[in-house]
Amino acid sequence: MMHENLIPIGIIPLLLTIAAFIIPLLSIVIKKKLFYHVYALIFSIVALIYTVLNYYIVNILYGKPIAYFFGGWIAPIGIAYVVDGLGSVLGLLIGVDMLFIVVYSVWYMWNEEGVEWYYALLLLLEASMIGIVYTGDMFNLFVMIELLAISAYGLVAFYRNKKEAIEATIKYSLIGATATTMFFLSIVFLYGTYGTVNMADLAVKARLPWICETFNEACRFFSAYSGVSYGNPMLATAIAIVFALWAFTFKAAIFPNHFWLPDAHPEAPTPVSAALSGLVVKMGAYSTLRVLYTVFGLGSLIDIPTGAGLSLRDVIAYIVLILGAVSAIAGSLVMIIQNDIKRILAYSTIAHLGLIFMGIGAVMHGSSKAVVTAAVTAVVFHIINHSFGKTLAFMVSGVYIKAVGTRDILELRGVGRLLPVTSTALVISLLHLLGVPPLGGFFSKLLLYNALMMSGQIIFAIILVLSAAISMLGYMRVVINIIVPPRPSKYIGVIREHIVPSTLFAVLIATIIGIGILSMVGGVVYLESIVGSTGWIDGIREYINSILSFYASVK
Repeated sequence: MMHENLIPIGIIPLLLTIAAFIIPLLSIVIKKKLFYHVYALIFSIVALIYTVLNYYIVNILYGKPIAYFFGGWIAPIGIAYVVDGLGSVLGLLIGVDMLFIVVYSVWYMWNEEGVEWYYALLLLLEASMIGIVYTGDMFNLFVMIELLAISAYGLVAFYRNKKEAIEATIKYSLIGATATTMFFLSIVFLYGTYGTVNMADLAVKARLPWICETFNEACRFFSAYSGVSYGNPMLATAIAIVFALWAFTFKAAIFPNHFWLPDAHPEAPTPVSAALSGLVVKMGAYSTLRVLYTVFGLGSLIDIPTGAGLSLRDVIAYIVLILGAVSAIAGSLVMIIQNDIKRILAYSTIAHLGLIFMGIGAVMHGSSKAVVTAAVTAVVFHIINHSFGKTLAFMVSGVYIKAVGTRDILELRGVGRLLPVTSTALVISLLHLLGVPPLGGFFSKLLLYNALMMSGQIIFAIILVLSAAISMLGYMRVVINIIVPPRPSKYIGVIREHIVPSTLFAVLIATIIGIGILSMVGGVVYLESIVGSTGWIDGIREYINSILSFYASVK
């Protein structure tokens, strides 16, 4: 039966969580570091296999969103995992990128003490991110975000003997706890009003009556278990979205909730910095996209225009646009004046997340299917490009830091000449992040620009170009200081390339160049066919129908 093929949807977060919690027990009897390196590597490979399998099930085997009732409890009573094109693509991205990070960790953390705790937290980090993109339940999303946060706090504080690491973690965790509390309050308002936290159920109730006019089965199914809306749904939804967005913008390091990232990145182990920048902050962007497109998107009760011609959703979209624009410009400007290579890359991440949020905010009331498709495709494509580009850039920085023992680009002058493979990777990663053709970063920025222009947001399209131009100065400072000066004689014969990071660099460079080539031969069109319907009427119906299809297959 169909449901027997869908167990991989629910098993990955659970499997990785169990694997993580077993590590402290194993550490009582197993003291060899090699065991934990291999252990983490095996489970990261298993996770990748499952994400590939889910991608295949959703996009090739069935060609539509699929659902799984976790623990056998039907939605909306129990937790449903719903994987559509968007979730399957980002789940695959997490699986691939985390495997790169674990392999890099084996080299970077080889001689470090406490690797068993490091890998326990890293596996929990991966479990939570996959859970975030797969879950179809708002409360389970909160649980996974909380698990993500706790794992990230522990990883940032891994060097617990450094006061800077503890200070960065305290700042991150205190405000992070406030953010997750805000999201919890958001869920309270949603449940109190709609009687459900299931995303498909919320999407149905938020779009009455047009869903019920064309999709009566969904209305009957969900109403039988969660009833009807209570109180003032418009006011409750507005409050819930405000609270949720405050939490999501913190997780995504969007202005004014960006301040934790530049401190956390430098003090965390470099593989953790790669995970934070390459994947963790994207969870805030994904959550915003899911809430504003699938759950409370076009056609929902907050998309009804007022006398001024703007809907509540339009106001929220403009706020997202403005916050994204400020983040894009501020991140690019502050990046220029930094000397710490990891802080430079951290502010670059803030700028890129600003671009992603501008893409999310591009869709307004009355937007055509072409605009929605263009915006979603551009956002997802830039998430992919930035993830690989920033993962590579941080890995490169880790090689320089290990070689010389400093993060200051002024003290790294000329070291790049002694590490040609690493320096080649640095240049390609920065060109990719800058958006130089024919690398993939160029095409995702072009898609974001086109989406903003199609939606009539010309000013924000100009801001996108301006942010890229400013950030070029920051990237150039890195190259000019590390690679251009003559080779420092005191390091000749002392530092050298290492096989593990060099191999990873080659694979990531091939990935970045490959994405650019695929973009020119139909790759963007293929991605659009998978994720483009997210937020449009047919995509929302398929998402809702996945719950009903699974229920029909098991009852």
